[in-house]
Amino acid sequence: MKSLLFLVLISVCWAEPHPGNSSLEHERIIHIQAENGPRLLVVAEQAKIFSHRGGNVTLPCKFYHEHTSTAGSGTHKIRVKWTKLTSDYLKEVDVFVAMGHHRKSYGNYQGRVFLRESSENDASLIITNIMLEDYGRYKCEVIEGLEDDTAVVALNLEGVVFPYSPRLGRYNLNFHEAQRACLDQDSVIASFDQLYDAWRSGLDWCNAGWLSDGSVQYPITKPREPCGGKNTVPGVRNYGFWDKDKSRYDVFCFTSNFNGRFYYLIHPTKLTYDEAVQACLKDGAQIAKVGQIFAAWKLLGYDRCDAGWLADGSVRYPISRPRKRCSPNEAAVRFVGFPDKKHKLYGVYCFRAYN
Repeated sequence: MKSLLFLVLISVCWAEPHPGNSSLEHERIIHIQAENGPRLLVVAEQAKIFSHRGGNVTLPCKFYHEHTSTAGSGTHKIRVKWTKLTSDYLKEVDVFVAMGHHRKSYGNYQGRVFLRESSENDASLIITNIMLEDYGRYKCEVIEGLEDDTAVVALNLEGVVFPYSPRLGRYNLNFHEAQRACLDQDSVIASFDQLYDAWRSGLDWCNAGWLSDGSVQYPITKPREPCGGKNTVPGVRNYGFWDKDKSRYDVFCFTSNFNGRFYYLIHPTKLTYDEAVQACLKDGAQIAKVGQIFAAWKLLGYDRCDAGWLADGSVRYPISRPRKRCSPNEAAVRFVGFPDKKHKLYGVYCFRAYN
């Protein structure tokens, strides 16, 4: 609450008679006029910060009193609280709280967050070893006695959005299965903002997929009959919010860079799926995930015309330089399908994590 000095003015006016009552009644109307005293102000020097998975970032936040240059009045301890906002604006996730010498971090932020405190009015939050789940909007709240104020900072991550459907085929995931499917492929379910940015960068996909807020949407850059009609404008089409347990769609996942090496394994022969898994293990690696091939393609410019097995049993290959026989019309991660694991033979993409 802001610290306010109230001047209360009371005036009297005639009230309209109530039906069935011939007498006139008096009604008091109270007018409140506020005069502002010194106010606590919380500001963020930047509203949006960019980083990447595995990196460190500082979310800026400083506090002042409006009519002074000092950080606080000195009569009350300063309490700093950082929370993460969710798509449900009535809910917030606790991140970090500081008051005096007391410090507490929460959830998967434990051991990764602390205040910068470069000056007595610096409440900026440092996040280390950034995870994909850290993407989003954060609120810095500073409380001193009866005064408090807030500022909001958005943390954006460099990465790539990709559509995903399982071996079972199109529209087979409820919301919770969609979340797990993304996690299994080294990614998280994408937000609307991430999908929108991907659409602006050219993502065109006709299958509707879950997003992190529980909505179902899909991005169209080239309107056509099967995808909303050829006479409609390009955009992100919104199916709305659906039952997270019963409704089934595809999903849009988001992944970022990784701390490791993605590569096509040079092997003397083509392999079945089980042979591909063992070949990567023998090479000191693991069979790569779908999120890792998309990250390598988009963020590292990885280009290989050889189709290879991935961990989910799909076969794909990344093309950054379109050419004849290798995605001649566009740069893309080409999808071959989900072949028979026991009988079909392909190469394999591996991933070796750095220590």
